[in-house]
Amino acid sequence: MFLKRLLTSVHGRAVHSLGKVVDGHDDVYTFVCPTEIVAFNDKLDDFRRLGCEVVGASVDSEFSHLAWTQVPRTKGGLGSLQLPLLADLTKTVSRDYGVLVENAGFSLRGLFIIDKEGIVRHATINDTGIGRSVDEVLRVVQAVQHVDKHGEVCPANWKPTDAAINPKKAHDFFAKMSQ
Repeated sequence: MFLKRLLTSVHGRAVHSLGKVVDGHDDVYTFVCPTEIVAFNDKLDDFRRLGCEVVGASVDSEFSHLAWTQVPRTKGGLGSLQLPLLADLTKTVSRDYGVLVENAGFSLRGLFIIDKEGIVRHATINDTGIGRSVDEVLRVVQAVQHVDKHGEVCPANWKPTDAAINPKKAHDFFAKMSQ
């Protein structure tokens, strides 16, 4: 798949990680997009500590991305970024991941957590006016990693400090919950 090949080389360096988060934006010119890009950028170290790389993508050109990095955050721009941004001018990535609104030529806000095997483990698609929680994305990455490492499943609202469910002993988990 195009995206899998693309993500193996971001900004000329190989990405060797436990996973990837692809954060798609409709276009940077809306008011919500810069808030998300900045929020993901500011949490990059948290993702990297988990062995996870984040790539932003939009249907804007690389020139548009560059222009928005020249606008200070205090004026609604992106300012300096470490987050790699992918220009999806052909809309191939947006189309392949089902976030492209074909008749309008823009993308919804898609977010995909892709594991080291290239398998999409989590996907969310938001309307253009609804921003996403970066802390929730971090929690889901941690849940995916927990499931893979321990073979347990993570219940609703699970956090890394919470108990998960051993499928072979699920009755123990539910017995504790009812106390």
